[in-house]
Amino acid sequence: MPFNFFETHNLLMAVEQLTPPTTFLRDRYFPTNAASDIFATNDVLVEYKDGSKRVAPFVAPRKGGVTVLRNGYEVQRFEPPFVAPRRMLTIDDLNKRGFGEALLSQLTPEQRQRALVLKDAQELSDMISRREEAMAAEVMQTNACVMKHIADDVDVADEKHINFANGDSTWQYTPTGNWGKDYAGVLADLGAMARLLTKRGLGATELVVGADAADAILANAEIQKLLDLKNYEAGRIDPKTLPHGATHIATLNAKGRLIDVICYDEEYTEGSETKAYIDAKSVILTAPGAGRTLYGAVSQVEQSDGLFHTYTGKRVPKYLSNADGNTRSLTLSACPLLIPNNKNPFIVAKVLD
Repeated sequence: MPFNFFETHNLLMAVEQLTPPTTFLRDRYFPTNAASDIFATNDVLVEYKDGSKRVAPFVAPRKGGVTVLRNGYEVQRFEPPFVAPRRMLTIDDLNKRGFGEALLSQLTPEQRQRALVLKDAQELSDMISRREEAMAAEVMQTNACVMKHIADDVDVADEKHINFANGDSTWQYTPTGNWGKDYAGVLADLGAMARLLTKRGLGATELVVGADAADAILANAEIQKLLDLKNYEAGRIDPKTLPHGATHIATLNAKGRLIDVICYDEEYTEGSETKAYIDAKSVILTAPGAGRTLYGAVSQVEQSDGLFHTYTGKRVPKYLSNADGNTRSLTLSACPLLIPNNKNPFIVAKVLD
């Protein structure tokens, strides 16, 4: 049997070999465990629990041991949103020179077809990654996620909500003042925010800040004054670029806790609107690996046999051809859901008016 490059299983292998786009928030704070976070069903198990700081009890030798009960946790079944960008391929695309191709290229339309499919797959995967990054930013800043599903009418969306706070507002912190140049409470606010996490046994090591908040921290008179002291390490200004568009701008000492300040001012385009992933005037205190990204299975009808097939994975391709219109289409599908591992692992504060 001749090899068919456009069969879903063969395309799936090709998509898995593409260079995966990297996104800072998703990769750092919502990593995926391939063994437990990729499901073979359309819905996924959403599990999260309270942090704990319990100590082991003292026990008399003759007692042998004391039973310690496991902490409870919440489990919900949830169907992840369906993300499926599509790219059309027409006979006109195959007959003209492609972007980056030699001016006098000798590629045939058949050869150009495979190159275009792989390029389209990479671009569609990048679009899905930006959607996952936007979901990560939304969960970190609101403790919830609103998913708008588009059907026949592109102007009307069916909204699905998932809320991880359940009415608890302790993930929101209100500073005692505006983090302007003359505000003297930045480190006190950081210490109070860190305490909200550490008292529940959660990590408080990184402060993700928007563009304006980063400028305010670097220009703050209290921070600059403390950093001039020689015998006390209040922190350090040590700008360096992290992977995926983030920048480490400082390390601050908040009551003995060294907190890395990371500026993330990347943007994305949705429709005709350009948005920042992180609100420019807000900060988020957390630690790496505070959440994880789950993927549900994708079910689709295959053109080869007209039957439903279910695939597991982060990206699932679907290739269709229309002989009457001389067109083909590539759809790349994913069912991602980003969740926290514990209740309220992100402490959010609006620090500028």
